[in-house]
Amino acid sequence: MARIDTGEKPTSAAAKQRQARLNEQAREIAERFSAASISPVLLIGVARLADAAVVIGSGLAAYAAAFGAVDAIAWPYLAAMGIGFLLTLVFAHAADVYHVVAFRSVRGQVGRTLGAWTLVFAGFAVVGAFFDFGGIVQRNWLGYWFVFGAGGLITVHGAMTLLVKHWAREGRIGRKAVIVGGGEPAAELIRSLESMPENDVHICGVFDDRSDDRSPAIVAGYPKLGNIAELVEFGRLAHIDLLIVTIPVSAEGRVAEILKTLWVLPVDIRLSAHTDKLRFRPRAYSYLGAIPMVELAEKPIQNWDFVAKRAFDLIVGSLALILLSPVMLATAIAIKLDSPGPVFFRQKRYGFNNEVIEVFKFRSLRHEMSDPDAKTVVTKNDSRVTRVGRFIRRTSIDELPQLFNVLKGELSLVGPRPHAVGAHTSERLWNDVVDGYFARHKVKPGVTGWAQINGWRGEVDTPEKLRKRVDHDLYYIENWSILFDILILAKTPFALAKTDSAY
Repeated sequence: MARIDTGEKPTSAAAKQRQARLNEQAREIAERFSAASISPVLLIGVARLADAAVVIGSGLAAYAAAFGAVDAIAWPYLAAMGIGFLLTLVFAHAADVYHVVAFRSVRGQVGRTLGAWTLVFAGFAVVGAFFDFGGIVQRNWLGYWFVFGAGGLITVHGAMTLLVKHWAREGRIGRKAVIVGGGEPAAELIRSLESMPENDVHICGVFDDRSDDRSPAIVAGYPKLGNIAELVEFGRLAHIDLLIVTIPVSAEGRVAEILKTLWVLPVDIRLSAHTDKLRFRPRAYSYLGAIPMVELAEKPIQNWDFVAKRAFDLIVGSLALILLSPVMLATAIAIKLDSPGPVFFRQKRYGFNNEVIEVFKFRSLRHEMSDPDAKTVVTKNDSRVTRVGRFIRRTSIDELPQLFNVLKGELSLVGPRPHAVGAHTSERLWNDVVDGYFARHKVKPGVTGWAQINGWRGEVDTPEKLRKRVDHDLYYIENWSILFDILILAKTPFALAKTDSAY
């Protein structure tokens, strides 16, 4: 995913975005689609996992029905269940069971699934007709397995179909998309998308900076909802998944300017090449159905990567909370004994997709001098910091309660550090100091991060320090992996030993 060199001028795109306000129609549509999308990749993956559970579970239930127990199940039955599971996946895939469109009809989904399950046992019958296995498995077990498996598959796929139909009515199935650029190129793209029988793209509207005849108010039946700056706010409110730019590749200056504004959003950005006379090599394109696209930006940490990272956070975060509970309890007691006031401190900070969250910390300032809006940066020898507070700030123990934010799903263990909503340097908000600052919110913020283990923690009193933090945060986003998270967590204790700028 390529980063855009946005420069260092204070006349940032972020300032323009704050000034942009959605019109009433755009805000109404954004709120209608504000529920998060259900990823088709995850949906199909869950369907396959559910089928695996049904096939194996029904096989074990059939063994219990035929023989009274499953504690000493013979290996041929286990082998048969394994083969049955693989054949079920193959036949179900061939019957298009694992396709989002197939989940929109209960009758069609159940019929396809039962057909695939029947073919599995037809395969067993054909093999048994040609090869004599000497009754290696009992036929009554096969009969029970077929009946139990059919019942389980009907139940699972019927329930999933009803869920998919419900999500479809809410506009949560498939990818929510916005067309960037109006006029006839956008209209042609929309008609092409709507003509695809297995299209999973739901168009929410059109955004374009132009207001002349080349960009009418209605494009192929969809309203023009605003300009490019307003699209940033719309994208966040509606949790857009995909932005499709219909501006010709040859207009590289305008494309770059648009991307400079939009790359802060956690979305896939594609440049449509369906009307472009400039052609690249076939491998340079990705395809949306039959429509060629050039990838401009990719949503970070999505689908199974998102599941893996969330599972990692829950498992490691829970273990960390258990292991560090004595330290946290001792800290809470010390804070109470040291100065009057609550143990915990809550502060509003920017989270994923620029949403405001409340982050937990151990209180390190005197209660009457607490600064939840971060109006005054904590400096060296700051009189507001308590004796205990000075120690827990230098050692970052004050950050440990953020493990609760991790378990709630608001933070990740590793990611860009969440900054206070009112954080500023030299009376300038941080999103004005560094152009493209909000791009660090394309993933969940973290308790620790790549910037912190590389020495960029503590006071941010110059634009250069903030710029270094943002650069490290963007590097992390673009190069994320579970192994990278493990590396950062392993280095964090050593980085905390360096307390030169933490006070």
